[in-house]
Amino acid sequence: MSSLPTRLRTIGAGTVVLGLTWALTSCSGSQAGAPTFDTVSRGDVSTGVSASGALAAKTSEQLGFAVGGKLTSVDVKVGQKVEAGDVLATIDSRAAEATLKQAEANVEAQSAVLAGSSDNPAVQNAAESLARARHVVLENEQQGAASSRADSKAVSRAKKQKSTDEDAKDDAEDAVDRANDACDDAKDLAEKAGEAAAADPTNNAAATIAASAATGATTACGAVGSAEAGVTAAKQRIAADETAIVTAEQRKRVDDAALDVAEANANAGVASAQGVYNSAVAARPHTLDQQQALVDAAQAQVDAAQKTLDDTTLKAPSAGTISAVNGSKGEYLSASSGTSALAPGSSAAIPGASGAGAASAAGAASPTRPGGTQFIVLSGLDQLQVVLPFEESDAAQIKKGQSVDVQLDAIPDLVAKGTVESIAPSATPISGVVSYYATVTLDSRDPRERDGQTANATVLTQERTAVLTVPNAAVRQQGGADTVVVYEPSGDQRTVSFEAGLVGPDRTEVVSGLNEGDRVVVPSRP
Repeated sequence: MSSLPTRLRTIGAGTVVLGLTWALTSCSGSQAGAPTFDTVSRGDVSTGVSASGALAAKTSEQLGFAVGGKLTSVDVKVGQKVEAGDVLATIDSRAAEATLKQAEANVEAQSAVLAGSSDNPAVQNAAESLARARHVVLENEQQGAASSRADSKAVSRAKKQKSTDEDAKDDAEDAVDRANDACDDAKDLAEKAGEAAAADPTNNAAATIAASAATGATTACGAVGSAEAGVTAAKQRIAADETAIVTAEQRKRVDDAALDVAEANANAGVASAQGVYNSAVAARPHTLDQQQALVDAAQAQVDAAQKTLDDTTLKAPSAGTISAVNGSKGEYLSASSGTSALAPGSSAAIPGASGAGAASAAGAASPTRPGGTQFIVLSGLDQLQVVLPFEESDAAQIKKGQSVDVQLDAIPDLVAKGTVESIAPSATPISGVVSYYATVTLDSRDPRERDGQTANATVLTQERTAVLTVPNAAVRQQGGADTVVVYEPSGDQRTVSFEAGLVGPDRTEVVSGLNEGDRVVVPSRP
């Protein structure tokens, strides 16, 4: 539910305070409490939406046996840390071992029959030809891949060279601009020197300078042609680069087409060899295929029997902490069928859902035993997060990455900081209310925190830092405007309108109309 501040408001013009004192007398003649003062100061203002939920492990897995049976060992205890692959428990495996031995014997028998049927040389020769044809396909694919890579590199090199030459052209054009500028400057200098020499024909030094300036102008302007030649050469190289790109791309297309033809021919060779092979076995219709199918079926039975035997040993799929164990040696278990309702953006179960064993974020009753119906629950307790439901109007304001303040009922002195990890894209009806689960990642782990502890979280949907603020209790509404009563150093009081920004639980942002340090009247309640 939203946690939004309520600003005190006055109604009607008769409520405007303009006097020199806040001492008011009620109709019965009783006097209101004396006003207090506060200042307009800089601070942080924030608003947010709040909800209650629970701490949850970063990961949570419900573990059990694929088949039911009698527990022959339980090798872990609640609270024990395990690594991936550690044995957690076993059930009686004798029946599974016997079934595996029978299946393996059947494979040996069927394989022996198949070996006898496969001694025909025609079949062997056809099979070898088919293998060679398939090897040709593989070689063509490898050769084609190598050729395609080489062609792609050639195209890339040509394009890279063009880019380099375009940069060189730009540099050459810049050199032309600089040469033209130098030519113009030299001409101006020569013209001024000539004018000076003409003004005083007897001044030999001026004449010498004029001649030198003219020579410099000739030299500078001559450089323009060289620079322009550089541009022309660069353009020619670019044209050659474009031709090289077209050539490389054409070569790639030709090689790709040749590869397609080679692959088609190789595949045709495989098809032909397959036909020869099929013809070779035609004298013994269905014998080899049928026997191979019997061998495959027997091997599938071995695989299934091995899987059944493996499933009599329960191993940890990942590292974590055992948070629930429901069974002891000698007891009988049924096959596991439970699944977890995962929190948004997480590998952890929603607390209280699907027998997760912690207090429900929606306030529903806890399961009758830890882990619900599951044999073992493995949790990643090294990292905790908060999972909690928000009503739809609040959820619409939540985004990934927003800051969150978290308080725990069990640790009242702790205010944990966190970040919104994810918000569910679809709703979950909770007690008739449309809600959306959100997952909050905690910035740090306090050793007092426990999986399943009740958490109250506030997601900061808007924040302003280091802004001018005024106490909410000092703000009034007059004529649709936000106002405060400013207490002047002279002792006078005046009503001042100001532009308000974000309204937090205690203070309101001042956009304009008040200055830092202004004293404002905060009326005391009678």
